[in-house]
Amino acid sequence: MSEITATSVDVLHADAGDRFHVTEHHPENGTLLGFWIYLMSDCLIFACLFATYAVLGRNYAGGPTGAELFDLPLVAANTALLLLSSITYGFAMLESQRKRLRSTLIWLGITGLLGAGFISLELFEFAHLLHQGAGPQRSGFLTAFFSLVATHGLHVTFGLIWLVTLMFQLGKHGLIPENRRRLMCLSMFWHFLDVIWIGVFTFVYLMGVLP
Repeated sequence: MSEITATSVDVLHADAGDRFHVTEHHPENGTLLGFWIYLMSDCLIFACLFATYAVLGRNYAGGPTGAELFDLPLVAANTALLLLSSITYGFAMLESQRKRLRSTLIWLGITGLLGAGFISLELFEFAHLLHQGAGPQRSGFLTAFFSLVATHGLHVTFGLIWLVTLMFQLGKHGLIPENRRRLMCLSMFWHFLDVIWIGVFTFVYLMGVLP
């Protein structure tokens, strides 16, 4: 029997009953390597946004400064929500390694709620700034601020969509190797967003309130 080669086929076997079994070729290390490359490209995007803010962060054009606009207690609460969501995602990963599907889904659900809370507070902050007339068109400082913070917020939003989709996949197929690989990729993405936000909180908010 001749061997058949294809991109998605690793081995083609024939048993005694002339039935064929196809084994899919999807190396886990290849997936993780590809996702690391994606994260590095995302790092470049945020590096450009941080550099833009570094240049324009003091260009107020006679308008309000960060010290006049930023509500640090609100931002600190938002930061706590995102950092807690990283911890709860870690618990979900631990439960998945123990093959406990129900506990994994519970911790993922808690992570999603914390992430949704983060986005809600961020939208509230944006609405408050726009109500004060401090929109992105007001000054170079506000343009750079909205570009950086909103880009991070969009990433968190996409992460939430991914998380909900993954929860449905887990509920339907369980902790199969493919879903565990997806859990790992989302874990890398979620912790990456936490690291970026720590930089935003320090560089934009904390340093922004200094004279």
